[in-house]
Amino acid sequence: MNLRNKLFTAFVILIIVPLCTLGVVTYIVSSHSIEEKYSRQTEYSLKAISYSISTVLKQMDNVTDNGIATSVFHMALAAKDPTKQDLNAEQLSLNNSQRNFRSLLYNHPAISYAFLYNLNGADKSSNVSIFTKENFETMPFEDFKKQPLYKEVIDLNGVPKWIAPHEYPELTGTDPVFTQIRLIKELSYFKNIGILVVQIKNWDIESIFRNLSLSQSMQSTKFMLVNDEGLILYDPNKAFEGLQLSSVMKKPVDFGGDYQSIKTDFNDEKSIVSIYHLKDYSWNLVSVTSWKSLSKETLLFAQWFIGITLLCLLAAITFNMVFMRRITGSIAVIVRFMRKVEGGDFNVRVEDRGKDELHILAKGFNDLVDQINSLFKQINTKQKQKTQAELRVLQAQIKPHFLFNTLESINVLAIQNEGVKVSEMVHRLGSILRISIQDKEEIPLDQEIEHLQSYLEIQKFRFDDLFDYEIDIPPDLRRRSVLKLTLQPLVENCIQHGFEGISYKGHIHISCWLDQGRIILQVQDNGIGMDPKQLAKFEYMKTDNEDEAERKDQVRHLYEERRGLGVRSVADRIRIHYGEYYGLFICSSHLTGTIIQCVIPDAEWREME
Repeated sequence: MNLRNKLFTAFVILIIVPLCTLGVVTYIVSSHSIEEKYSRQTEYSLKAISYSISTVLKQMDNVTDNGIATSVFHMALAAKDPTKQDLNAEQLSLNNSQRNFRSLLYNHPAISYAFLYNLNGADKSSNVSIFTKENFETMPFEDFKKQPLYKEVIDLNGVPKWIAPHEYPELTGTDPVFTQIRLIKELSYFKNIGILVVQIKNWDIESIFRNLSLSQSMQSTKFMLVNDEGLILYDPNKAFEGLQLSSVMKKPVDFGGDYQSIKTDFNDEKSIVSIYHLKDYSWNLVSVTSWKSLSKETLLFAQWFIGITLLCLLAAITFNMVFMRRITGSIAVIVRFMRKVEGGDFNVRVEDRGKDELHILAKGFNDLVDQINSLFKQINTKQKQKTQAELRVLQAQIKPHFLFNTLESINVLAIQNEGVKVSEMVHRLGSILRISIQDKEEIPLDQEIEHLQSYLEIQKFRFDDLFDYEIDIPPDLRRRSVLKLTLQPLVENCIQHGFEGISYKGHIHISCWLDQGRIILQVQDNGIGMDPKQLAKFEYMKTDNEDEAERKDQVRHLYEERRGLGVRSVADRIRIHYGEYYGLFICSSHLTGTIIQCVIPDAEWREME
């Protein structure tokens, strides 16, 4: 495939395909976002409607509670001739509380019908009429007792039971009314004496839906009241009352949960159906919103996106046919010469013809090759000198105060006539100095361990009972070569900083293993650790392209810190000697200790390759 076809294919794959993918993902995310946003808005709306409906019903509960508390129903049921008893007549001797309740009952605008089933006396089939209702005959008490509703009312033991329209038409009639049924008890000894049935008009319920303030995205929303069996009890638009919700909605619904929102077909139209269960009632508020009305903006975005994508594709084809041939030809020549330069041939030159940008590109390429050719040798020479100088400086650093403290400790032992300990301390210090002043950059790991043990023994004498240590390095790895003075600065960091102010005995564990051609040296302590801010100061893996001023500033701070070679010096030496892919890796958190891993290449593994 030639360069022109490659560029066109790349344009399609890298621009058109991602653009289409971005459009599809954006459309899906936008649709999901719209659905989520609508679901939250609907949940708030349904909760508000639920609260309003509960308030209306609880107001009526309070009215009948007042009647029970003032014994109005008890007195009506206790009359000798209950069939002639009517609260419309002024036949009861009422105290002030009863008169107030009667006024409240008669003046309540929503009450359309009310009566009492009598559970007392010989004739229990009679009922006491409180409000009459034309063209409606009360269900006989014997028939009512056969209904499951009767047992439910008895089991509620006086708690009101509400029935919505269409739930029990044989008891409540066919009018769109809400009915309260509750057990009446005699207050002195709590005996069941009657069952109260009160019907209220749905004026207040209708006003709740009529006065509901909705956002612009929910203007087309339909609300319904559905019981737990899926029967649509109330529809402000009267379109679906008395139907089963499953007859107009494809996806089945499990009622009784708190809140759920699903996307499905409702009345043969894709819609978002949200369901909220009313607390303390066996009803559910259902909202239905057409998905088309919600996704208008998303569909408009999709149309614009398709149009723009087609224009981009047409422009790509035109560009490929008209301009690409000449451009790709010249670029191919320059690329071919660049590959020669990449192979190390700095004597190649591109013939620069014409006066356009391609001529400038060819001329710039030739000038660049000339500059690279002249600078390469200078940079290579200076880099070697700089690397050698940095290694010498880093290797030459030893903390003066460590030597002073060690000599002072030897002096104290000498004054105390501790000749054996003086000899041991001098031997350890000599071992440290002998390895430190060696001209070799790399030494066997065995010598590095010897140097480390000498340092640790001196420190253990100076800081008695501050810490103990363990060196766990397999014998077959001890002949491997490492940069000298690699482990000692890491362990020194543990003692001086990790164990500072601890109330327990510190422990240092030094281990080593091989991992896919790399030697891993690990120093772990149980000290105070570092917080994220302290840990962020250690940035060891620097590249060769870092700013020169930053490098000089870091070196200056390295000397000012007076930490000898220090952790930072070890990281710099490893990077300079082995390359930027090797160095130190630190894992630490406050009060949990610190783990430092030193990663260097395994020379024997590279030789086997």
